[in-house]
Amino acid sequence: MSSDWPHDPDGEEGSEGMRKYDMAIIAKKVDEEEDFPLERDEFVAEYGDDPIRVNYQRVVSLSDIFEYVDQAEFETIMDMHKAVGAAMREGDFWEYHPKGANPEKKRA
Repeated sequence: MSSDWPHDPDGEEGSEGMRKYDMAIIAKKVDEEEDFPLERDEFVAEYGDDPIRVNYQRVVSLSDIFEYVDQAEFETIMDMHKAVGAAMREGDFWEYHPKGANPEKKRA
């Protein structure tokens, strides 16, 4: 783990003292009611250096993930989740990849 992070990725500020990963950490940086629509560049300017743990071994900066986000503005938190999810897949931040661009959901 890099000691250059502005805070501990596994500490209170990084993941509420637990091992929370990627989306959960990014989502808690915004208020679903008050922060939307949200400008991507303003969000990255404020939180870009923050550490985001993407799995049990790897920590990257928020700006590393958002390099793969093309959308300039998010209307809702769901828009943001979709864009960040696509960026995580495109940037190979996730080890698991469903097959194909639109994997079929498995039936129960």
